Formats: sequence, C-alpha cells, structure tokens
Amino acid sequence: MADLPTGFWSGWVLVMTLVSLAGLAWLVLSVHFTPDDEHTGTAEPVWDTDLREGNSAPPFWWFWMLLAAMVFSLVYLMLYPGLGSFSGLLNWSQGSRIMESYGAFEENFDARRAAIATASLTEIQNDPQLVATAERIFKRECAACHGPDGRGQAALFPNLKDIDWQWGGSPELIEQTIRQGRSAMMPAWEQVLGYEDIEFVADYVIALGAGAANNSRGQAVFAQYCAACHGAQGSGNPLLGAPNLTDNSWLYGGSRRAVIASITAGRNGIMPAFSNRLDAAQIRLLVALLAR
Repeated sequence: MADLPTGFWSGWVLVMTLVSLAGLAWLVLSVHFTPDDEHTGTAEPVWDTDLREGNSAPPFWWFWMLLAAMVFSLVYLMLYPGLGSFSGLLNWSQGSRIMESYGAFEENFDARRAAIATASLTEIQNDPQLVATAERIFKRECAACHGPDGRGQAALFPNLKDIDWQWGGSPELIEQTIRQGRSAMMPAWEQVLGYEDIEFVADYVIALGAGAANNSRGQAVFAQYCAACHGAQGSGNPLLGAPNLTDNSWLYGGSRRAVIASITAGRNGIMPAFSNRLDAAQIRLLVALLAR
C-alpha cells in the first residue's frame, strides 16, 4: 500500500477505507442503540393476522466483538500501511522485509557460496551434499528442456549425459554455455539445393554417421555447401556449434526423413543464458554435475 502513487489512487484508497469504517460504526451503533417500538410509539407491523416483524436487538456481546475489531483495525492502520500511501508509524513494507531477509541470507551464506564458486570440480563431485544440491538446481532450472535425467527429450533438446557436446564438452565451454546461452544457426537449404540434391546430401550424411560414406553426388554437394561448417570429413566445429556428423548421434533424429527435414528447413535451437538467473556458486555446481 505504501508503494501506491501519491495521487488519485492513494486518496481513493484512503477515502474508501475511512468511509467503510465510519459506515460500519454507524451500522453497529444503529442496530444496538436504536429505541424500540414502545419508546417511539410506532406500531409493530403484522402480516397474515399473526406474522410479526419483531424488533429485538442482537446479543450485546456482538457489539463488543465488533467494537474490538474496529479498534484493532484503527490501531493496525496507524502502525502499518493501509491508508493510501501512508506507510504507517512502523514504516513496514513487504519490500523492506524481503530485503532484510535477503541481507540475512547474504550474511549467513556468502562465505559458503564464495567457497563453492572457487572450489575444484573434483572437490564438488566428491561431496554428496553438493552433488545433491546441484541435482536440485538442475531439476529446477534445466529439467524442463533436457529432461529430469538430463538425457534430452522431444528430439529438440540435447542429451547431456553423453560425450557429444555441440559447443564443446570441456568444463570451461560448459560454463560458457550456461552463462551466455547458445543460438544454433543451421540455415534452410531448400531454395539453394532443391529437393533432389537435399536427398543426395541426406543419404551421404546418414552414411557418414554409419561410417560407410563413399564418393557420390551427395559428397560433392556436401563439400560445396556443408563442409565450411561441419568440416570436410563431417567431424563438426564446436566453435560454430556445428555438430559432428560422423558419430551417429542425432539431436533432431537420424532417420532419412528427419535428416531431410533438418537440411530442408534448417535448425535454430536456442539455449537461453542463465548468467542473470544463477549465481556463480550455482553455475559451478551445474558444471561439476554435467562434467562428470
């Protein structure tokens, strides 16, 4: 409430709160202290010869209960935010409470987090408690795409448990991937090659993965259009994120139909950057988990 602007809405909340309290006070007093029919001389209405409206006041303990609630409300509104932009005598807010909690957390755990951020990967991997923490971070931040066991899913997200890393599998490159993210740049070749040449290239690439490639029209097209990224032998280039085509590991599927689809339409997978979401200790834990 204290974060409300000091203009119209702050005044609106203030007026509505005070009017509501005043209306409640009037209602309680009118119910409990209105004179009955004997003092006013007003005849009690009767319907159907014997049906009377009645004018009995509610139990008086209701009055004290409601009065106590109204007093409590007034005291609360004086101490805490509630009257428009008035912050209360205690100057309390959810934002300040969060900042206090965050400050206490930093004070208690900063040293421990700094130690984790600079620890060796072997030290982390040999600590069951740190490994369990890393697994929880992975399940919270990474499992939605890579699966709860890290083995990829949906023929879209790579398996992180094998040795095939598109952008390099060293601890340094894994950390770079987590921090900065990755953007794949496999162009669509339909307009350049035409469907017939795409079929030849797909057959050649599949043969590469099976270790049975030979000279063919597909090899010639591959050398002209694909070798610049994937290498003359199809072994890939981690600097460009061009995958190795000779290891029979296929992110988007290794069937002829899937390979043709990849060449025809291209692939533009995106790995988001986590540098603004995870701190240095959390990233170090993930690197240790994935580099095992």
